[in-house]
Amino acid sequence: MSDPERAMLLSVHPRFANAILAGSKTVEVRRQRVAAPPGTPVLLYATAPTMAVVGMARIAAVHVATPSEVWSAHRGRTGITRREYDAYMSGATQASGLTMENPVSFEEPVTLNALRSAGSFHPPQSYRYMKGAELRQVAVAGPVVGTALREALGDMVPA
Repeated sequence: MSDPERAMLLSVHPRFANAILAGSKTVEVRRQRVAAPPGTPVLLYATAPTMAVVGMARIAAVHVATPSEVWSAHRGRTGITRREYDAYMSGATQASGLTMENPVSFEEPVTLNALRSAGSFHPPQSYRYMKGAELRQVAVAGPVVGTALREALGDMVPA
């Protein structure tokens, strides 16, 4: 069960954001332990050159283990090659595989400029959790995102 007032903001390269939203990439990997319960909404922030919140999904499961164990369990669903994975995980002792479900692509992505004009906004290097005022700021910056967040999180995001 997800925290009813929390969503994850996940920074991903546009290639991976598109693959998640298309359903061809169902596992996102991270170099650190991610402790997000199943059902957590995930806003996908596509990094440069896109620089926008482009869609959302939900976390179905999180697998935390060694990098080799995460690769063995999820390799075909990560959307990357073994060489890319090994380069990304170089030096890491722990990895997380976030299984994503129910991807929704936003018809109108919310640009970094729009997010910043609605208030102080800084995309994360990897990911961070958003609550309350910060989620409301994103909802105000992008009406389509606001609708999706209200469906995912309920009344805590204003109309």
